[in-house]
Formats: sequence, C-alpha cells, structure tokens
Amino acid sequence: MRKILTSADLVRASAGDPLIVWAGQGFSEGVRAWYEGDAVAVAAPDLSKRDRLAVAGPVDAVAGLVSQVFAEVGPTYRPFGDEQLLRELADRVPRMEFSASFGWMDTAEVPVVTTTAAWLDGEDGVEELLTEASPSSYAWPGRGGVRRWAAMTADGGELLSIAADAWSAPEVGFLAGVATRPVARGKGLSRQVCGFVTAELVKRHGRAALMVDGDNAAAIAVYRRLGYTYRTVAAAHL
Repeated sequence: MRKILTSADLVRASAGDPLIVWAGQGFSEGVRAWYEGDAVAVAAPDLSKRDRLAVAGPVDAVAGLVSQVFAEVGPTYRPFGDEQLLRELADRVPRMEFSASFGWMDTAEVPVVTTTAAWLDGEDGVEELLTEASPSSYAWPGRGGVRRWAAMTADGGELLSIAADAWSAPEVGFLAGVATRPVARGKGLSRQVCGFVTAELVKRHGRAALMVDGDNAAAIAVYRRLGYTYRTVAAAHL
C-alpha cells in the first residue's frame, strides 16, 4: 500500500468522494491515508466521536488494504463506508463484524431559507437544550472538533433550536448537534437553523454533509428539502 500525504492527492485517489474527503479532515493531526489500486482508506482519530477508518473502492482491493491498515493503526478504528461494501468486507476481513447502517447526506447547494437563525457568541444554554432534547447527540460543547453553534431563539433569548458546525473539513463542512426543544417542535425551527448552517457551510467549504439515522424519516425529509441527497452507509468493528 502507498501513503496519501495531501488533500489534493486524496481527492484524486477517491475521485472526489465527499465521505472520503471529509474523513481526511485536511490532514489534521493524526489523520493518515493510503491507497492500493482503486482502494482508498483514511484513518481519522476522534472523528464524530469515533476513531474512523473511511474506505472506498472494489471490495477485494479494499479488503486487502484494510488488513494492512489495521496492522498500522490498531483495532480501535471503525471501518466506515457504503453499506454494501461494509457488509462484504465483514465477510472477507478476519475478525471484522458489521455494526449498523445509517445515512450520509450531502449537498453543494446553498438553500434558500427565510430565517432569523444566527451563530451564537458562546455556548450558554446549548448543553441544557441537548440534555433535554437530544442526549444522544455526538456534538456537545467542548468536544473536540465542535467549532460553533447556531440557534433559533425566543424573544427572551431562550434557545429553541440549535445546530453545530462540527468536524468540518476544508472541502466538506459538517452539520451536527441538531436539536429542538420539545415545546417548540412542529414550527419549522429545525429547518430554519439547519438551512442557515447549511448555507454557511456550503459558502465556506463548497459542500455540506451530515449523518442521520436511516429510520428518522422526518429529519431526512427536512434535509432533502434543503437540497441534501441520501446515501446509505454503514460501520463495522473488529
């Protein structure tokens, strides 16, 4: 296998696959990448709460590459990529087990949304809202890679709906930490704050992406209306 050392080379090796390019994180500290033939693998530590090993390419080539990569990075990294690829890898790579499937969504469109959402000056109230409305969120104040929060607020300043710019790569901004206070749901606030953050990310990075539970039809519908397209992905583990 051969090392990939720059973001430009990673874009070329992956044919611009947004998931792979996002995992590269602009080759921030600790990120490593390799290719062999048409297979590519990116090891990114502590990316969206996990040590992730993003993979793409023909299954036989990826299986051979992944086996070599695990010898370099160790067993904490969780393979991540298209669902069919991950299912087939689990049958080919010793000790690898399929974990779960979910959705990756991305867009290069700037959504047109009328909104009063704005970036917060700090993080006051964010943890409280997440605890109430989305305790399983991967993005939390103070967590590595979580950069800033946007919100829809009530007249008195109370946070009603929030979303974060978290784990963004230079080429792919990332939306996470979406939560709406239960009493404020059903009013389109999530669409407004997600539309604002999406527009900001696309303008800055050229593309925005997110991950969503595959059975969360309501959220997926909101993201589709904002221009996102859906891709079924999965994770595995050793």
